Amino acid sequence: MKRSLLLLVVALLPAFVAIRGTQALAQSKITADTLRKMEADFMKSAAEHGSAGYMSFYAEDAAELPNGADTIQGKVNIAKGMGFLDDKNNRLTWSPVGADISSSGDLGYTYGTFEFRSLGKDGKPALQRGKYTSIWKKQRDGSWKVVLDMGNTSSASSQ
Repeated sequence: MKRSLLLLVVALLPAFVAIRGTQALAQSKITADTLRKMEADFMKSAAEHGSAGYMSFYAEDAAELPNGADTIQGKVNIAKGMGFLDDKNNRLTWSPVGADISSSGDLGYTYGTFEFRSLGKDGKPALQRGKYTSIWKKQRDGSWKVVLDMGNTSSASSQ
């Protein structure tokens, strides 16, 4: 009996090691560079599809921390304020400066700078620059979505 149990453990050990190795490999594929690529896809989607493209990268339970305003909870509520991305006179671009992934491989963040170009109330081109942070979380379906986003404008002297 003891010998049978020992043989069973020895026989199953390679399978267990293979499964754990596959899980570790899957997690190791997500890197800071992966997040930077997702940011590039995020920005491209916003440029090509406006607010719908932008919001497609948000989790349903996301939170937005806008500059100088109250927290906005939920994708549906965040989307209500993103219509400005549908105006062809407006252009939002951003570039990650840093990114990292948690050791568990299911949470990450990016931060960087943004520019928002639009037409001012006077009809002249306006430029706003600032900084942002986005927190990304792996979803149950394996996709990655923004769960928290915040930005703040830089002072005019730093533009």
